[in-house]
Amino acid sequence: MTCSPLSVRRPLLGLMAAAAALCLTGGALAQGKTSLTVYTALETDQLKAYEAGFVKANPDIEIKWVRDSTGVITAKLLAEKANPQADAVMGVAASSLALLNSNGMLEPYAPANLAAISAQYKDKKNPPAWFGMDVWGATVCFNTIEAAKKGIPKPESWQDLTKPVYKGSIVMPNPASSGTGYFDVTAWLALFGDEGGKGGGWKFMDGLHENIMQYTHSGSKPCVMAGNGETVIGISFEYRANTIKAKGGPIDLVFPKEGLGWDLEAFGIHKGTKKLDAAKKLADWASSKDAMALYGKNFAITAVPGVAAPLANVPADYEARLVKMDFQWAADNRERILAEWDKRYNAKSEPKKK
Repeated sequence: MTCSPLSVRRPLLGLMAAAAALCLTGGALAQGKTSLTVYTALETDQLKAYEAGFVKANPDIEIKWVRDSTGVITAKLLAEKANPQADAVMGVAASSLALLNSNGMLEPYAPANLAAISAQYKDKKNPPAWFGMDVWGATVCFNTIEAAKKGIPKPESWQDLTKPVYKGSIVMPNPASSGTGYFDVTAWLALFGDEGGKGGGWKFMDGLHENIMQYTHSGSKPCVMAGNGETVIGISFEYRANTIKAKGGPIDLVFPKEGLGWDLEAFGIHKGTKKLDAAKKLADWASSKDAMALYGKNFAITAVPGVAAPLANVPADYEARLVKMDFQWAADNRERILAEWDKRYNAKSEPKKK
C-alpha cells in the first residue's frame, strides 16, 4: 500500500485518516522488530529451518546471521572483544564458547528448558555461560569407487590411516579453521598422549601427515571431496557424511574403533548486548524441545536426551564411542596446540580465502 497526500473531496477525508493511521501502524510494527546479530558456524543448509522455527515463536525478532567456520568465527569474536558486534553465539563449538567465557565475553543465563539438558552437555556453573544444542562427531568418509580403482582397503581405525597404502589419499580439516579439525586433534591427544608435543598423539599425527593430500578450512569439505571422488578418504563429521550418502554419494561411513572426537554445537549470549531480552528469548527457544527436534533431524545426539531419531548410517551405540572430552582443557590449551600443529603440518593447508 502506498501512502501519499492526495487532493480529495471532504467525504473522503475520514477514509484518508483511516488509511494514514494504518500506514503509521504498519511502519511502527516494522520499526518495532528487534534485530539480533547472531554469530554462527552452523551449516548453511540448517540455518533456514532453525530461523523459521524461532521466528514462528517470536515474530517480533529477526536474526542477522554472521556465518563462517568455527575457527574463523572464534577468532573474529576474540578480535572484537573490545568492541563486540554479536548479540549471541549459536551453533559454535562448546570448546570455543568455553574460551570466550574464560575471556569474560559471555552473559550467564539459565534458559527455560535448562533442566532437561544432560549435565555433560552444558556449562557446569549456575547459571551457565553456555549450553549445548547437539553433538557433532568424527566420521571418516570413504569413497568405495575410487578405493576399488586404486586397490585401497577400507580403514577400521585411526592408526590404519598412517599406513603407506593411504599416502596422498586423505583430506582433513585444519584445526585452526575448523571445529571438526580441532576436536580431531584434541581427541587424538586424549587417546594417544600429548606430553607437550612429544606424546603419542603427535607421533600419530606425524604419521598421518605423511598420507595427507590437503588440510581444508572447512569441516564439511573433506567429505564433500570424498563424495565427489576428489579424494578417497575425507575426515569429517557425521551430519555431512550422512547427508552425502543419503543423496547417493558413493561413500561408506567409518567410525574408527579407538574412539571419536566430538564437540557440541552450543549457545551463549554475548556479554554487553543491548538486546538482552531478545537474546534470552533466542536462548529459551534454542534450549526448547521444539528446537531439539529440529537439531535431531540432522544429528544423532541432542543435548536433551531421547529427542533425536536414529540416523540411517550412524551406529546405535554412537554416543558410547565418543572419547571423554574436557572443553575447558581444550579451551585453555588451544593456543599451544594450534601453534604446535601449525609448525609441524600447516605446509599442506589449502590457501586461505582473501
